[in-house]
Amino acid sequence: MNDAKEKRLSAVLLDLLGPDGLVRLAEWKGGTRLYVCHPAGADGSELARQVGAEAARKLGRRYGGDYIRVPLARELRARHYRAANHSNAEIAKRLGMSESGVDRLFNAMPNKPVKGSRDPRQGELFPTT
Repeated sequence: MNDAKEKRLSAVLLDLLGPDGLVRLAEWKGGTRLYVCHPAGADGSELARQVGAEAARKLGRRYGGDYIRVPLARELRARHYRAANHSNAEIAKRLGMSESGVDRLFNAMPNKPVKGSRDPRQGELFPTT
């Protein structure tokens, strides 16, 4: 998939699922093709177990019966992990890249996230309790 198509798909998925939903989807299937079932069959699907029933239904309404190439969403995920106070080493491991790659990724961002700087409106994706 070319860069422009991936950016458009990422934007659509972000709008459809929200940041937490896209992070979960990218962690599960990022970089691979995913068959999206129709909304009627979404509730008991592996997709629903991985990203939640509502997200699976939303994907089914938009892409049901088609394959999508799930983006890696590295920048979004890096911001998400930084907001959760992860170190660059932990972020690198989660993103499958080097620590210097994580440094370059953050340095290229217009608004560099500071460790622990998550939006207070954002829910916890990985609660500690």
